[in-house]
Amino acid sequence: MAQKGAELDRESFSCSICLDLLRDPVTILCGHSYCMKCIENFWDEEDEKGVHSCPQCSQTFKPRPTLVKNIMLEALTEQMKMIAIRAAPTDQSYAGLNDTACDICPGRGLKAIKSCLMCLLSYCENHLQPHYDVARLKKHQLVDPSFQFHENICSRHDEVMKMFCRTDQRSICYVCTVDEHKGHDIVSGEAERMEKQKKLEVRREEIQQKIKEREKDFKLLQQEMEAIIVSAEKAVQVNKTIFTEVIYLLQQRSFELSQQIRSQQDLEVSRVKDLQEKLEQEICELKKKDFELQHLSQTEDHNHFFLNFSSLSSLSEPDYSSTIKVCHPRYFKDVIAAVSELGDQFQDTLRRKWADISLRVTEVDVLLSEPEPDPKKRSGFLKFTKKISLDPKTAHKQLLLDEGNRRITLMSQTSPDHPERFSVPFQILSRQSLTGRCYWEVKLGGLGGYVAVAYKEVYKADTEFGANDKSWALFSSLNKNIFLHNKIQTLIPGSKFSRIGVYVNQRAGTLSFYNVSENMTLLHRVQTTFTQPLYAGIRMYCKFGDTAEICKLK
Repeated sequence: MAQKGAELDRESFSCSICLDLLRDPVTILCGHSYCMKCIENFWDEEDEKGVHSCPQCSQTFKPRPTLVKNIMLEALTEQMKMIAIRAAPTDQSYAGLNDTACDICPGRGLKAIKSCLMCLLSYCENHLQPHYDVARLKKHQLVDPSFQFHENICSRHDEVMKMFCRTDQRSICYVCTVDEHKGHDIVSGEAERMEKQKKLEVRREEIQQKIKEREKDFKLLQQEMEAIIVSAEKAVQVNKTIFTEVIYLLQQRSFELSQQIRSQQDLEVSRVKDLQEKLEQEICELKKKDFELQHLSQTEDHNHFFLNFSSLSSLSEPDYSSTIKVCHPRYFKDVIAAVSELGDQFQDTLRRKWADISLRVTEVDVLLSEPEPDPKKRSGFLKFTKKISLDPKTAHKQLLLDEGNRRITLMSQTSPDHPERFSVPFQILSRQSLTGRCYWEVKLGGLGGYVAVAYKEVYKADTEFGANDKSWALFSSLNKNIFLHNKIQTLIPGSKFSRIGVYVNQRAGTLSFYNVSENMTLLHRVQTTFTQPLYAGIRMYCKFGDTAEICKLK
């Protein structure tokens, strides 16, 4: 019964509009009491009628009554709030530093669990209950607790913004509709929310579809990556197996050839030794015969001389050729020459095939590889912009670098020598190598110059860009324009090109030069096979003070 009495007391001190305990209570002329804010909002809506009434008894007042706070009711409602707090479960926590506090709780409020967009108040579990029980409050929109109620209040009219101006695309209050937004396309906030919610759902469907597509692409790339790893591992194993077999075969053939040479060596040496033994025996016999003939020549007995002359003077023929002819001693030089020739052929074949094998290693196609840019649209090339700076070590001694090593100036004075410095006037290479697809632009000042792409070892060739098989160059001057490679020249029509764009796709083996002005104009295109890393190159013409610069692209 005590609990029922407390409930009745609470109802007696509750506002019939918000159905909560009175806040800043006022008593109007008919005797009914309300929260000051609640009755003011109620009468604001009746201002257009010119007559104001009591929400409970419908008694009318004219003019609008002046409201004065009922101090006694305020004291009683504060007591009711304290009773409610003491009766609240002890397991409810107070609002912390980062929490939203209940606006109804006196003093240190409990942690709010919901905020009402209609009341513009936050409620703890106890004070929120009327929004679940009272029919009129059930229509209010509850959201997660928030401090941001000021966003729902019109800063100009201090009213809840329930309308939406489609003309200005912003939330407004009722007063705004007849004020600065008069004549605009205005709908209720709820109607606009429904409209935008539909668009939101459509957008979500589009995003979800893209998510599915991207997830599918991700799986394809995952499969691609796994296939690359498996294929690469197989290639490594085949590489090891093939080269191991080749090395074994070479070692086997080398061993067999060595054995064959040694066997032939033994045979030839044995034949020579056999001849040497026979020659030694013959020499010995001839020396004995010579001694006997000498002795015979010295005898004084003529008859003895005549009797022995015939037997001693005759010579027996050897069982081998009596004449030993030694030709020019070639011995195994023919074998050495044949093996050397085989080695040269093997190295040449390996060198030629190795370039092809190395190129194939880089030719790994990716599923989502970007297509080649439109040759007429500069924006497509800018996607492949390469940040390039020039290498001071390779600069000819009369080139001065500045602008972060992007610009060179042809000077009369010289710099100290460097092993990698060009001796050919007036050339320089980039510091960075050009991998994959790259695009850059060169601005030629003065009389013009060369824009080139080259292998790093080109500085050893001691020739100009384009005068060897290690570089490709486009020369532009006031009188003529020429593309050069390996001493072959191709004339290009037109006057001097002040800004030249270069696009290289190393894997595809393409190199293109463009005249960059308002539109991209293709000047020359090369299709080849690049076997080494590429570098950007510039060569000045002949006038001191002329400059060339690698442009800084955004």
